[in-house]
Amino acid sequence: MSTPAAAFDYQEFTTRNIGFITQAQQSRLRRAHVFVAGVGGMGGAAVGCLARAGVGEFTIADLDVFEVSNLNRQLFATLDTIGQDKAQATAAALRRINPEVQVKVLDGRWVEEVDALLPTVDVAINGCDDTKASVTLMRAGKRHQKTIIDAFAATLPNVYAVKPDDPRPEEVFGYPTVGRPLSAIDKAMAGECLAKEIEWVMTHSSSVDHVDLDIAGEVVAGKRKRISFAPMVWATGCLMAYEAVRTILALPGGPGPGGVFYNPWTMKAEVPKPGVVSRAKALLVRRFMASLVKKAGR
Repeated sequence: MSTPAAAFDYQEFTTRNIGFITQAQQSRLRRAHVFVAGVGGMGGAAVGCLARAGVGEFTIADLDVFEVSNLNRQLFATLDTIGQDKAQATAAALRRINPEVQVKVLDGRWVEEVDALLPTVDVAINGCDDTKASVTLMRAGKRHQKTIIDAFAATLPNVYAVKPDDPRPEEVFGYPTVGRPLSAIDKAMAGECLAKEIEWVMTHSSSVDHVDLDIAGEVVAGKRKRISFAPMVWATGCLMAYEAVRTILALPGGPGPGGVFYNPWTMKAEVPKPGVVSRAKALLVRRFMASLVKKAGR
């Protein structure tokens, strides 16, 4: 038997949160406004966690509909939502969790509204896998002094947080987009950016030990979609939610723009390697990736 929205009580809804956070912090979450660009895999898991944490307002955006292939990992993908707009279906699900939550839904044109949107939010989460949109959001975060939470395409759960004065990910990872206008980012350049992201992941984590290398080569070569797995996606979404909470509550710490990886197989956290070691390993990784791409292209 369902519970009518009229019987909903926010205090009762969040009563078990208290102890992990204080009542004052819960009140701050209730007043918070979070933007989530992309509510499929990681973004959907993150927004689901934040809704259950009691965040009171969201702006969410997506340009896709749920498909059968999303069922393996996307929190709000069910047989009932296949064919539905991801953002609209997610908004409806959030309201079923908390009928008082405020949710504004945008489509793929959110990139055109980002300069008006970011000043109104406390933090933004990037859950989209479009390079141009991601670079747009990160650059806007600097302009508007907002922290942007993101994650890597990796086989291990991970997260990184870009605070207002941090270098942008395109600078940290060595994207060819640095210093280039957004209009210059085409499909070829986006592919180069993905390769650089994968290079960072392989240099600073043991992700390569937990992937089929032949399939990874096809991903880098652009012949296969990114691989994904529910435990990794949901764990990453939870880490992103934690960083959003950290930002909203102004708590110290965080992974920084270089990120952190959690290896559930070894039960260890993996952090960026120091400069000299990083540069040496990156050279080996580039050679290794080139051989994978060559093999995948045959």
